[in-house]
Amino acid sequence: MTKFFLTAAGVFGASGVLLGAFGAHALRDLLDEGGGGTWETAVIYQLVHAVALTGVGLWSGMKPSKIIQIAGVCLIGGVLLFSGSLYVLVLHGPSWLGPVTPLGGVLLTAAWICIGLAARRHA
Repeated sequence: MTKFFLTAAGVFGASGVLLGAFGAHALRDLLDEGGGGTWETAVIYQLVHAVALTGVGLWSGMKPSKIIQIAGVCLIGGVLLFSGSLYVLVLHGPSWLGPVTPLGGVLLTAAWICIGLAARRHA
């Protein structure tokens, strides 16, 4: 899982930088104040959790455990659902994606809980 987590972290990090630049430049005139703030929130969460996923990937290579694997999967799913749904919603995607965003937040929270539990058990 180490390689998978680190690859996903790299993809999330690179795409987060690109999406941040895209929002700041290409979408500047298209996004109202609320949409711009939402886009920025999506980018920040994506980048922060890309860094966390890097740590989880390295940890899973040094001290593999089921709980750290669960944390990595939750981070990936959380970024995709949380940030991904916000990007699509800002671009006037289907409104049914609105309830998906909190599910992503739940996965991100679960990931951090798993990281804490793994630290208590295996660090």
